[in-house]
Amino acid sequence: MSVSDRDGKSFCAPIISSETGADKQETALSDLSPKDKPWDKHRGNADIVAHHYQKGGMEKHSKRVGLCSQVLDFRLGPEALEGGLKLKLASSQFCRVRHCPVCQWRRSLMWRAKAFDALPLVVEKYPKHRWLFVTLTLKNCLLTDLKKTLDHVNYSFKKLTKRKVFPGLGWIKSVEVTRGKDGKTAHPHLHILMMVNPSYFKTGYLSQKKWCQLWQECLKVDYQPVLDVQAVKPGKSPTSLLSEVIKYQTKESDLIRDPDWFIEYVSQMHDTRAIAIGGCLKDYFKSLEQEPEDLVGNDQEHEIDEGHLYFGWRTREKQYKMI
Repeated sequence: MSVSDRDGKSFCAPIISSETGADKQETALSDLSPKDKPWDKHRGNADIVAHHYQKGGMEKHSKRVGLCSQVLDFRLGPEALEGGLKLKLASSQFCRVRHCPVCQWRRSLMWRAKAFDALPLVVEKYPKHRWLFVTLTLKNCLLTDLKKTLDHVNYSFKKLTKRKVFPGLGWIKSVEVTRGKDGKTAHPHLHILMMVNPSYFKTGYLSQKKWCQLWQECLKVDYQPVLDVQAVKPGKSPTSLLSEVIKYQTKESDLIRDPDWFIEYVSQMHDTRAIAIGGCLKDYFKSLEQEPEDLVGNDQEHEIDEGHLYFGWRTREKQYKMI
């Protein structure tokens, strides 16, 4: 079957059958390389998402997700020469549908790699500056109101950054949405990794209470929103908190749970942004605001001519098996 990727390029992806008894004798990717076990989880969830798209009448998206990463092409890494086995992904065909679990996972890995490359440059330029990790929330909204709620939240954050007391010199902001327990609502919130002056904790410090007051005023709500502020210890890199910001916009467990919630969620999230960069960090992390061109990443580096190993997705077994 032929489909088109995000850039309009056509490709043919083989569908691997799981009917033959020989499959039982094939080696599983997760057995050969335990670190690659996440492939099974994300590809299995992609099958569920493909069915959700189909139920919602989005046949094109359903087919693209269904054919995504059906075959993985790995090369043996240098460690294989020393008796160990390390697989390096050389190529695969990704659908690039925004809510495909496989592509969402690969996209977050590419963003994280780029961010980790840029972070040392920031630390070198601002060695004594401090870092805050701020989570801004508001009450759940109806899922059908999610888009306009996100517009309001992002506008409210923009107002917050313009307050004279706002301490951020630069920031990375991401939007996360979780599914409400009632299945009719959504919980949007912001994660912000923020750089502040070295003197912040002596001059210009904002208490938790003050942060809440400012956020409530910017949101223009009649309740006190939940808010959390964590500070990175002096001299420590904010690497772990950076990973928290650059992650899935919505957990896969929420995407696959309810097809009706998923279909409405997809509609509401259309043309919204996952990550935004501001202040003095914009030039360092601006690539995070763009779709990664490559979802294979650095896995193809340091290849050696030891041949390829191919793994095909087995839907029934929910595993990648060697082919």
